[in-house]
Amino acid sequence: MAPNPTIMQAVEQLGYRVTVGDVATQSGLNVSLAQQGLLTLASEAGGHMQVAESGEIVYQFPKNFRTVLRNKFWRLRLQAWWQRVWRVLFYLIRISFGIVLILSIALIFLSIFIIISMINRDSDDRGNHAGGGMVYMPRFWISPSWYWFFYPDYTTRYQQRRREKNELNFLEAIFSFLFGDGNPNANLEEQRWQSIAAVIRNNSGAVVAEQIAPYLDDIGSGYAQEYEDYMLPVLTRFNGQPAVSPQGQLVYHFPELQVSAAQRRSRGVAPYLQESLWRFSAASSGQIALAAGLGLLNFVGAVFLGYLLADGAIAAELGGIVAFAQGIYWLLLGYGTAFLAVPLVRYFWIKARNQRISDRNHQRQLRAGTLAHPDATLQQKMAYAKQFSTNTVITQEDLIYTTETDLLEQEAESDKVDKEWQRRLRRSDS
Repeated sequence: MAPNPTIMQAVEQLGYRVTVGDVATQSGLNVSLAQQGLLTLASEAGGHMQVAESGEIVYQFPKNFRTVLRNKFWRLRLQAWWQRVWRVLFYLIRISFGIVLILSIALIFLSIFIIISMINRDSDDRGNHAGGGMVYMPRFWISPSWYWFFYPDYTTRYQQRRREKNELNFLEAIFSFLFGDGNPNANLEEQRWQSIAAVIRNNSGAVVAEQIAPYLDDIGSGYAQEYEDYMLPVLTRFNGQPAVSPQGQLVYHFPELQVSAAQRRSRGVAPYLQESLWRFSAASSGQIALAAGLGLLNFVGAVFLGYLLADGAIAAELGGIVAFAQGIYWLLLGYGTAFLAVPLVRYFWIKARNQRISDRNHQRQLRAGTLAHPDATLQQKMAYAKQFSTNTVITQEDLIYTTETDLLEQEAESDKVDKEWQRRLRRSDS
């Protein structure tokens, strides 16, 4: 079984010497999953276990363990290769929508030009003295700020976006206009559990429920909130243990998160979990205006081309590009319609979603405010929780066994140390 990439990354970030609690805190993974993952990684990558006198285990890994794993697992080599290939493929997919838009506009207006030229030529050949038969293209004017309805506070946002540094080329901007730039909260759950683990570690492994609540959702009300049922997933994930104070208040301590392989500084943690709002597009205002204008031009051109091709006789007479446009006309019209409809629907969807995100952020902020100004009861709970606070750092001096050396060598070394101590004791007695 290939090792867990999340655990591999956590081991690298922590300096290749870790405990289960270190990895669980860094990654936010379930303690049991972290322990199993470390055992697998140690087995496959040539890691070593170091056992302290207290019975705690530290895992030591070579700095080249990724190279060892890639040489051992074809699946990891394939994943690394596919990541490189996918970056190229995804870029081609992103720019393909802009390329299709440009080709669509070119085909539509080239077909319109050919048809108009033929009609005017036929009219001249018939010698229409009244000047009838001429077909004039309608004039369309597209304001560069037609999309103002996307932004109710248009003036403010226009100035703001002008100051933003744009890193998208035009073809990438079209994809961003159509589909956005991905979920800004894709790693929200990972961030949630990392923050919770960091709060627990920063408080030496002992907390009260109010310290965790600002990072959770759907904590309920009434009975569920009063009896702190929302702490059950946290206890399960990090092997926590509840304790009851003499006043009947619950506090929680997490033994695995109280043991570390090295002295580490407290991690900075936001006072509450804040979800990011969805952006309509990372493209600049000018790029959005240009993409929308080209989309509207494409749609209007497709409609007018359909009017010219209504009877089908022109396409049969001219053939070539016009006949090709006739054959894929509904595809051209459908693409032109979707190009405008998708961003419009997405805008209203984002607006509704951001409202829900704002509501959740507000609720978490309120819970964080309660913690920032604790009442007497909460202060009492937090004081009781400190009785369970501890931070154990396992150093080389604490080790009684390590798989890095042979067991017989360690026993011999241990006997040598014991004899040295006995010799010093006899000397001191004499």
